[in-house]
This record gives sequence, C-alpha cells and structure tokens, in this order.
Amino acid sequence: MAEKLKLSKKDRLSVCWRSTFIQGSWNYERMQNGGWVYSLIPAIKKLYKSKEDRSAALKRHLEFFNTHPYLASPVLGVTLALEEDRANGAPVDDVTIQGVKVGMMGPFAGIGDPVFWFTVRPILGALGASLAMTGNILGPIIFFLGWNIIRMAFMWYTQEFGYKAGTRITEDLSGGLLQDITKGASILGMFILGALVNRWVAVKFTPVVSQVKLSKGAYIDWNSLPAGAQGIKTALEQQASGLSLDATKITTLQNNLDSLIPGLAGLALTFLCMWLLKKKVSPIIMILGLFVVGIVFHLINLM
Repeated sequence: MAEKLKLSKKDRLSVCWRSTFIQGSWNYERMQNGGWVYSLIPAIKKLYKSKEDRSAALKRHLEFFNTHPYLASPVLGVTLALEEDRANGAPVDDVTIQGVKVGMMGPFAGIGDPVFWFTVRPILGALGASLAMTGNILGPIIFFLGWNIIRMAFMWYTQEFGYKAGTRITEDLSGGLLQDITKGASILGMFILGALVNRWVAVKFTPVVSQVKLSKGAYIDWNSLPAGAQGIKTALEQQASGLSLDATKITTLQNNLDSLIPGLAGLALTFLCMWLLKKKVSPIIMILGLFVVGIVFHLINLM
C-alpha cells in the first residue's frame, strides 16, 4: 500500500512565506492568480510527482482569485487540505476546489480592509508617530516590528486553521458541510458587496433639469458681506443657517435621482457589470468600455 502523502510543517511554512508576495503579479483580468499559484508551488511539488499532474494543478489554480492579501491565508489552508486529500485519492475535483476558493474569498475581502487598513495599522501608526515626534527612535521600530509580527502571525495561524478545517470539509464531501459553508460564504459576500456599492461606485449625471431664481434673503448676498475675516465668518454662519450660496437654485438630473433612491445609478452599473461577467465578458473589455463611456459622456456633458 502506498504511503499517504502529507504536507509537513516546513512545506506549509514555505507556502505561508510565499503568500506574502501574492500581490506581486497582480493583473486586471485574474488579479491575484499568479501570486496564488506561486504560493502553492511547494505543496504541488510535494503532492504530485509527475509533470502532467503538476501542470494540471498549476492550471486549475490560475483561475480568477482576489481577496485581501492577508485573508488569503485561511483560503490557502483549506486549499492545501483539499489538494492533499485529492493527491491521496479522495474524490475532490476541480469544481470543488474552485468553489471553496470563490465562496471564501468574497467575504474575507470585505473583512480585511476594516480590520487591517482601518484599525490595526492606524493604531500602530499613531503610536509610532507619537513616539517619533518626541525624537524617540523606538517610534518607527515599534511600528515596523509590531505591524510585521501581527501580520505574519495572523497569516500563519489562520492558514493552519484553514488547513485543519479543510481536512474536516473533505471528510464530509458526501454530506452537506461543504455546500453549507459555500452557500453561507456566498450570502455573506453578497451582503458585504451590497453594503459597499454605494461607497465604492460613484455615478453623477450633470444635465440641468431646472433653474429657479431665489428670493432675496434666501441666499448669501456676497456684495454686502464685511471685508476680511469677518466676512468669511458671516458667510459661514449664514450658510449654516440654511442660506444658499448662489442666487439661483440649480437642480440636476443627479439631484432628482438621489431624491428618488440615493446611489441608484451606481447600483444599476454594478448589476450591469455582474450581468456582463455572467455572460463571460472579459473584465479587461469591461474596464476599457467603462473608460470610453465615461470619457464620451463627459465630453457631451452628460456626466
């Protein structure tokens, strides 16, 4: 009986170290797929002996992948477990491996930015900056060491957690655990995407719908303001009290859309892009198309 293939701790450490370069070959079409494959090379070499099997493994992992670079670690761990069981004869096909990756990467992408970029890094940066401003050399040292210790520890332990969890997933392939995890991750991912659409997608239509001349007293009379700083103070006070900056109230098409449903145009554009992706339209074509449409609409004063 052939000896069961097993990834050693050294193999997994090598994968974890390589994953720090997951953004190294980022591209607009498949994003982190090159860095993802680079991270998995030590495991693929260990698990598959023939050139054909190794090539097939590299090819299936060259599909689209994109998530927060640090939150890729638990996905890597689960993938390592799936590849290990597949190499040992378990019924793990390409669709299963890709489904787990896609199901996990979406939710993790929405978690990583708030945790790392908006919480951990600003806190460490503020601590280091406060020390540096007093002339203390420990300021930049604390920031550099603290950030990298937290980052590397998180990546290693979450990869190990994913690796151990992945083993349990493959043991239940005949049941519903894998399907439940994938479905739950997909729902969470769509929820996060929906919440962030209004923040990340901005579409503004500039055509003027109406111009209404305001009555005297409804706007700031700039000619009657005092000179100097007192005039600026008076203008700010009048604006705070509700006076308009201009004598004419201009209503644009975007104002009407915002009064109906704020962010409606951005949401519609997001759904259009999702529909095009479903129709297998290349992301590169979509990006170039958005550039062209945006420039043309701007030149004709539509946006």
